[in-house]
Amino acid sequence: MTEPERIHARGNALLVQLRRLRDDGAAYRRHGVLWIEGEHLCAAAQARGIAVQRVLFSQRGWQRAELQSLREVHAANGERSALAVVDDVLFAELSQLESPPDVGYVLAAPAASAPSPGLSSVVLDRLQDAGNAGSILRSAAALGVTQVLALKGTVALWSPKVLRAGMGAHFGLQVVEGLLPEQVARLGVPLVATSSHDGVDLHVADLPRRCAWVLGHEGQGVDPALTPRGALRVRIPQPGGEESLNVAAAAAICFYEAMRRGLAAQ
Repeated sequence: MTEPERIHARGNALLVQLRRLRDDGAAYRRHGVLWIEGEHLCAAAQARGIAVQRVLFSQRGWQRAELQSLREVHAANGERSALAVVDDVLFAELSQLESPPDVGYVLAAPAASAPSPGLSSVVLDRLQDAGNAGSILRSAAALGVTQVLALKGTVALWSPKVLRAGMGAHFGLQVVEGLLPEQVARLGVPLVATSSHDGVDLHVADLPRRCAWVLGHEGQGVDPALTPRGALRVRIPQPGGEESLNVAAAAAICFYEAMRRGLAAQ
């Protein structure tokens, strides 16, 4: 195995860049790279064949035998990814977690893309909470929704917090950000908007075979402009009397209901 680069200086250019990515969830859009940390996310990227630019270990992690499988990954050009070992204290500074992991990957940020018409999709309309967004991606990947579309004003989907909440789901989905409402209207599948107070009860709604679920802002709900007159709106009955469900919980229930009926085919 090639001897890794050893990084001991806080001012190292790579570490400076990664701290910016740590602190600013949308910084990947400017820098063109992602920082993912922890063995679960790194293993998920590796399993999907994602090209890795740099592999970083803490000094402690470099000695852990169970992390050896994460060392040898390949860059986009097919060559072995650059490998570095970072002082434990400096590596810990790259994380937002109280107990920092011992391994991380630097990946190329996904290139801007257009939505693919006809796919089972979920549309995020100005969602603000990173945990909610990541949980929705995780449910989508698990339950047959293959495309995630984020309107302008939605939390940055490749930010460290969303990546952690998604638990690797990003790497199995088509994720498109920065969309305008008119682009959603051209998806070629019916839109199904969720509501906490209006619409047909989900369990009796006549759901289309393939659709785009529309999930709205945590406080304001779905923008009415997204759902033209006649579009299906559904609600989840809540006999317990709560005002509304968390948007991520509601998404999981909707995706599951479509899968249960055999409607979540790609």
